[in-house]
Amino acid sequence: MKASDDMRQYSADTPKAARARGTIRTRAGAPAHPLDASVWDNACVVIPPPNKASVHFRLDADVLNWFRQQGCGHLTRMNAVLRSLMEAQRR
Repeated sequence: MKASDDMRQYSADTPKAARARGTIRTRAGAPAHPLDASVWDNACVVIPPPNKASVHFRLDADVLNWFRQQGCGHLTRMNAVLRSLMEAQRR
């Protein structure tokens, strides 16, 4: 299935309604940023490049916190560390 086959449109009220139903949760302590309707005027779908895979795995909390403390892009940095290890092992 192509990404374009699964296009959906949502209103600004969709996440609020889902949260009220309990079908999605917000992390405890997450900052709340009020959004007005203009946010959706410039919103766009971002599809990851085909060479990226989405995964879910557990990390030690201190490791994740250390990467997060380095600022935005912690997942990109984690990928770079893993890539460096992979390339070192290949040599």
